[in-house]
Amino acid sequence: MNIVKAPIPIPFGTRPGGRSVQVLASAYPRGTRLDLHAHREAQLVFAAEGLMQVETPKGRWLVPPDRAVWVPARLPHAIDVLADIEMRSMYFQPRWLASRRAGEQLKTEFVVRVGPLLREVVLALFDERSDHARAMRLAEVVVGELSHAGDPSTFMPMPADPKARQVAELLLKDAADSRDLEALARAVGVSGRTLSRLFPQETRLTFKVWRQRARIIAAIEMLGQPRQSIKRVATKLGFASTAAFSFAFRQVTGQTPTVFLSRRAGR
Repeated sequence: MNIVKAPIPIPFGTRPGGRSVQVLASAYPRGTRLDLHAHREAQLVFAAEGLMQVETPKGRWLVPPDRAVWVPARLPHAIDVLADIEMRSMYFQPRWLASRRAGEQLKTEFVVRVGPLLREVVLALFDERSDHARAMRLAEVVVGELSHAGDPSTFMPMPADPKARQVAELLLKDAADSRDLEALARAVGVSGRTLSRLFPQETRLTFKVWRQRARIIAAIEMLGQPRQSIKRVATKLGFASTAAFSFAFRQVTGQTPTVFLSRRAGR
């Protein structure tokens, strides 16, 4: 695994010869994979447009445009681009974060729901007209907002047990897999009872809830692709009706598929 140095900094910082906060705007086509790596700095990865998946030792996060992922310094992570993406990354030196008394929450990775305020502040950091003082104030607002914006709905915790992880990988590869718990357990050589115990023990989600979340995360990915209707996605993923799909989608994301698609179109 590589420890990657942060990219070209924007022209502001708090120490002579050093940069406390850096930003990078980048674009990647669908299918791009940024292999496992880490940064010396903490990183906030924001999808201004498009869709990506971020993987860490804890699990996987789907990151649509209304979310971002916080990655602590030196934490191994990989990124898969699921739909053409406009990525905005911010890098924060650990010393600078410590001087701002950043909370314990920032010591571990998590997903952030990017509301209107956080979105505009993040994008303002990329305005080349920002002077030193304004840029630093914006960076402090970003860090302050992170503690209020956590959102676990698109996180897929991965079980550590090899058998349970095999089942998880099967369902992430094909969320439309219709096999029940017993059949999946047999496929990896364990009992259904063992599997139903391992999932809540290792992911804090029951198997049923974990599977439902996997299906909805797959749905978000599919809805980000061209020519995919809500009805078509619901059918592909094995939901009994569009209404059942919409209900499950809202349980996980807090919004209906219709609202999700309209917001994407609005952007």
